[in-house]
Order: sequence, then C-alpha cells, then structure tokens
Amino acid sequence: MEFLRPEDHIPNLMNDDNLMAIAHYFFIERTPFNRVLGIRVKDVGEEAITIEFDMKDDLYGNTFRGLLHGGVTASILDVVGGMAAFFNLRHRMKGQPVPKVAQHFSKFGTVDLRIDYLRPGQGKSFTAKGVILRSGSRIAVARMELYNEIGKLLAVGTGTYMVG
Repeated sequence: MEFLRPEDHIPNLMNDDNLMAIAHYFFIERTPFNRVLGIRVKDVGEEAITIEFDMKDDLYGNTFRGLLHGGVTASILDVVGGMAAFFNLRHRMKGQPVPKVAQHFSKFGTVDLRIDYLRPGQGKSFTAKGVILRSGSRIAVARMELYNEIGKLLAVGTGTYMVG
C-alpha cells in the first residue's frame, strides 16, 4: 500500500461539497482493516458520524451462538469515535493554511479507549454512532454506541483522540 503524504489530499479534504466521499476515501479506501470489517459510512456531521456493517463469517467471536467478536466491537467503536474526532477537527480548522492542517492530521490517533459490553453481539447488521463530547487544541473525546438491526444497544465506549 502506498502511504499518503499529508499534503497529497488536503484540498479535497477541506471541501464541504461531499463529506461522505471524504469519509469513504480516508476511512474505507485508504484503511484496509476497515474494509475487512465491511464498514459503510451512513451519515457524516461536524460532531457526529454513523457507520454500518453486516455480520459475516470473519467477524464471529462465538461461532456456536453467532456472536460478534469483542475485538470487532472495540475496533468499530474506535473507528467511529476516531471519525467523529477527525471530522470535528476538520470543521474547526476551516480557513487554516494547508501546512497547518496537514500537521494536525499527521498527529491524529487514539490515545485511550474504554469499551463497556452491555449485551452479546447478536445481529445480522450493526450501526455505530460516534459523537464528540469535548474537543480541544490537542485532545478530542468521543462517546460511541453500537446497535444491532433491531435497535438493541450492544456496547458503548469512550475514546480519547490526539488531534494536534
């Protein structure tokens, strides 16, 4: 996989015309692990994001009961929390010089992640939501939730992300 330099896609990244395309490019096309999970971006906002994915054989943690692997749950919640932090940072950096924006995005990453598993991961499809709780100059905190297709809340998480 060819690695991106921060300056390669910054002009498109800061274009408000198609946030879904930005999310898809950076978090699906350019992130192979997210493709393995089967993530689809459902909704993108400045402080919240929603993603979806379907159960498949590769995601089972308990094949006897057909349950989602706990590591998949944690990964999905981390991804949606990170995406919320990413788009919040993007919004807050509107009008900034491209090199400054590139510098912030090159430092982006998960600092801390807490997951609370509330129910077994049963379902055919899942929806995860991430919402920004607080965003500062260096750290953003997100709250994440994972639901199955019938709306049962399966897990919640809190993620802390380096944004500067």
